[in-house]
Amino acid sequence: MVAPLTPLDFLARSSHVFRGVTAVVDGDRRFTYAELAARVDRLARGLHQLGVGPGDRVAVLAPNGVMGLEAHYGPMRIGALVVMLNTRLAAADLCWMIRHSGAKVVLVDPSLRALVEESAAPHIIDDYESFLASAGAGSLPPLDAVDENAAIAINYTSGTTGFPKGVMFTHRGAWVNALGEITEHGLDQRTVYLWTLPMFHCNGWCFTWAVTAVGGRHVTMPRPDPIEAIRLIQAEEVTHLCGAPIVVAGIAQYCTMRGIRFERPLRMITAGAPPPPAVIRAAEQAGIQINHAYGLTETYGPHTVCCWQPAWDVLPPEQRAQLKARQGVAYMVAGTDLRVVDREMRDIPADGVTMGEVIMRGNNVMLGYFENPQATAEAFAGGWFHSGDLAVIYPDGYIELRDRAKDIVISGGENISSIEVEKVLADHPAVAEAAIVAAPDEKWGEVPKAYVGLKPGNSATAEELIEWCRGRLAHFKCPRLVEFGPLPRTATGKVRKNELRARARGPAGSVS
Repeated sequence: MVAPLTPLDFLARSSHVFRGVTAVVDGDRRFTYAELAARVDRLARGLHQLGVGPGDRVAVLAPNGVMGLEAHYGPMRIGALVVMLNTRLAAADLCWMIRHSGAKVVLVDPSLRALVEESAAPHIIDDYESFLASAGAGSLPPLDAVDENAAIAINYTSGTTGFPKGVMFTHRGAWVNALGEITEHGLDQRTVYLWTLPMFHCNGWCFTWAVTAVGGRHVTMPRPDPIEAIRLIQAEEVTHLCGAPIVVAGIAQYCTMRGIRFERPLRMITAGAPPPPAVIRAAEQAGIQINHAYGLTETYGPHTVCCWQPAWDVLPPEQRAQLKARQGVAYMVAGTDLRVVDREMRDIPADGVTMGEVIMRGNNVMLGYFENPQATAEAFAGGWFHSGDLAVIYPDGYIELRDRAKDIVISGGENISSIEVEKVLADHPAVAEAAIVAAPDEKWGEVPKAYVGLKPGNSATAEELIEWCRGRLAHFKCPRLVEFGPLPRTATGKVRKNELRARARGPAGSVS
């Protein structure tokens, strides 16, 4: 008989094989795998006592910590689903998500309780340890045979492209993508994983399950502070961490300023936005090996990885960084179910120039959007999931993102990749971050406008940055307008280009 694939088996195995091994470091507290499994059982019992059962939803609003990690197993243990909520959202958005998901229970950090008071959830728990203690001992109701295609989690999209949609993950998809993280990024029992990535983002890109599967150590961190991250990396001998390029840049910049270079192997997986080669170079100079992945909430997080070729080792650092900035090829567990197509879903030529939409299918693509069949049907038009991301494909089969379909700047009939311009700006020694959006223009229809954040202690003018671009790009691709200041971002580090586009439609910035 074929057994269903489920992440429940990851904890069951590790709590048996690695029972005395440290599973979680949460501030001053440490828990072994045996203790972690016992706490998960108490969570499941407590939820069951509140009337939570198969198919019900349990929402979680908290910084990274042991509660969020245990919530990836406790609800599943009784057939319920976990709904991890973005801690940076407004109360109205959070309450809408809780109501939309129909969550019976909300587990919330005490500091965030006010954000969910109006949700009308039947149970709001803000004293997690007391809740576990009150569950007491006793047996759990037997779980019926697991349906590996049943949903185990709902992840609401970040809302950068419109109103959030609830992406449903399954037992099988989570199991498969966790295995993908293990194989692509070299996880094993010696893995010490630092939680700089929010657990609410695609269930931590499935590392909540992957690290547990290999018996590795979870080191939690409430927020991605570079100074604290470096302290924990050194104190806990961290081997792996994840984060958006802004997180990579923050750690790399701090290391550069303080002359820090990690001597032990340290691997950082970055995704969420294409990292500029300059950020990759800075990280590698600090001794961090960058693995570049790409995906969406709808693909359980990473779906592709820039699979490194040994022949590239001898290339100059600049050329290696350019190659590593590509999004690459599908994860091994995704097989060959990755394409770049035109509007008629025909494969585009692998010439590194022609742009098309990235589409995917397979085990690590979502079940669908919760209670939104129309959006689900639109997303899977033609039998493939449509990412909305535009990319080129090179002769070696590796893809490189050029833009979101909505982020392309069309100036005088010419398509301008915002990512291409952003990479050039990021290479300027004074620039810490940059984003390009379309600004209205009477003559050209729209022109590129740059929003730029400078490195501490550095200065630059709009004219200087525009000239920098003109020396490296065709002039029509260069920004006509530049505005300085920090970029608005989501909790996972993505630039909120919807806000920047709205701002660009207002008063213009500096003009050259």
